[in-house]
Amino acid sequence: MVVLRTPDAAFRALADFPFAPHYVDVTAGDAPSLRVHYIDEGPRDAPAVLMLHGEPTWSYLYRHVIAACSAAGVRAIAPDLVGFGRSDKPADRNDYTYQRHVDWISDAMQRLDLTRPILLCHDWGGLIGLRLVAEHPERFSGVLAMNTSLPTGDRPAPPALLEWQRFAEYGAEFAPGRLIERTCVRLLRVGALAAYDAPFPDDTYKAGARRFPRLVPTTPDDPASAANRRAWTSLATFTKPFLTVFGEQDPYTTGVQRVFQRKIAGAAGQPHVTLPHAGHFVCEDAADEVARLVTAFVRSTCG
Repeated sequence: MVVLRTPDAAFRALADFPFAPHYVDVTAGDAPSLRVHYIDEGPRDAPAVLMLHGEPTWSYLYRHVIAACSAAGVRAIAPDLVGFGRSDKPADRNDYTYQRHVDWISDAMQRLDLTRPILLCHDWGGLIGLRLVAEHPERFSGVLAMNTSLPTGDRPAPPALLEWQRFAEYGAEFAPGRLIERTCVRLLRVGALAAYDAPFPDDTYKAGARRFPRLVPTTPDDPASAANRRAWTSLATFTKPFLTVFGEQDPYTTGVQRVFQRKIAGAAGQPHVTLPHAGHFVCEDAADEVARLVTAFVRSTCG
């Protein structure tokens, strides 16, 4: 496995991101050990929030939530998925599988000895994190899900997703900052655009980002479909607090929050939020609102 590592210089002086880097080595099956970067802010003995980002972002997505949580005395832990941010980046697209992503984060949680964190997940952070909640419900105190899903491929995929899969795999111009901005309601600041592009000095570093959309199950016989079906069966009995916060103007996940609310036991009676002025990247369109909702959810869940 050829592994690339973005030079540290690419991450100097990022806008609104003053957090110190931390690293942990992780493994998945027979894959070699890889270095995963994570942010760890706030008291180490405080209630923790595990923040999992999606495509094509990294822990920078959670910068405002990290600041709010740590200021409120909450521990904020935000890893970069393998292939993103400051984490190692296998150069071959075939090195990335759905199961490996689940295993990499599972191993990171064990090595960091996280004790019953709340999962905060967005986009692929949900596809990975919700699998972990389903497989190890005792390891989590609750879930706050933002514009994510857990597809099995048993229903037709949204046309926007199929188009995104084709573009990510074959499109000539793959600029993460501008791609993120396309499904935001508001324009990103120049500093944020630069920060989202920072992990990818050139296209050789983008194998994970280009591969991710193709790993979303869109047919019933997808390699991940059976595992996701089992996950739904487990999540139906998950009784700990499960809150949804969704941006309404999202071509990919609009309406999925109602599925979570209907099928997951812990979602009953929760004050679910739909943000009409936000798109797919709710942490960009409604940063202050999301930060307040996360800290309030931690207080109500952990006391």
